[in-house]
Amino acid sequence: MEKAIYTAMSGAEHALQAQQIHANNLANAGTTGFRADFERVQAYQLQGDTLGARVLAQELPGGTNFSTGALSETGRNLDVAIQGDGYLTVATPEGGEAYTRAGDLTVNADGRLTLHGSAVMGDGGEIEVPDYRDIKIGQDGTVSITPAGGGAQQVVGKLKLVNPDQSLLTKNTQGLLQLSDGSQAAADTTVQLESGFLEGSNVNPIDELISSMSLTRSFELQVKLMESSDSQAKQGNELISG
Repeated sequence: MEKAIYTAMSGAEHALQAQQIHANNLANAGTTGFRADFERVQAYQLQGDTLGARVLAQELPGGTNFSTGALSETGRNLDVAIQGDGYLTVATPEGGEAYTRAGDLTVNADGRLTLHGSAVMGDGGEIEVPDYRDIKIGQDGTVSITPAGGGAQQVVGKLKLVNPDQSLLTKNTQGLLQLSDGSQAAADTTVQLESGFLEGSNVNPIDELISSMSLTRSFELQVKLMESSDSQAKQGNELISG
């Protein structure tokens, strides 16, 4: 009976890990540009000298839902949304690059274009913005300003827009996407932006709630199976000892 306990325990462990993923999705339902995650599991047949009749749940690396979210108009010049496929590029603390659909850009006190504290990358590196009266971002990612003292518009940089193969992307601990082999994606001139808009999360709260409820029931069932197996094992021991 102890073997049945381990089988049920593997199912309970999967339910717990899956619940964490769906809880994180729900927590980010209102996060700009967030991409929902999903769990992956497969049946794993135990190998041994006996008949291979025992199958456990084996966790696989989670996946990401790359479907687009709804666009909302903000009218803010530093808000941008990707039209169709593609990503903005930001710098990572390790000196690499990461990719995101979030587009609520800001200019920090040092004059650098940033996104949630990370430097936004341009075709030639980080983008520095001089004092300006007005700022605009074109469809191709060109960043232009009207100087603080007035005058003609000046181009100060161009956002690095990329469109790598989605199958090669993986999420890091900050929720940003990176190429799984650690390389950097090439700029893609076909990626277009919509200024004054932001893309919302692609999380469907109703689906996430239903999945969480289903996983809760599954976890409770696995726990009952473990309790039942333990009870049967104790009764068997009593019969043998009696």
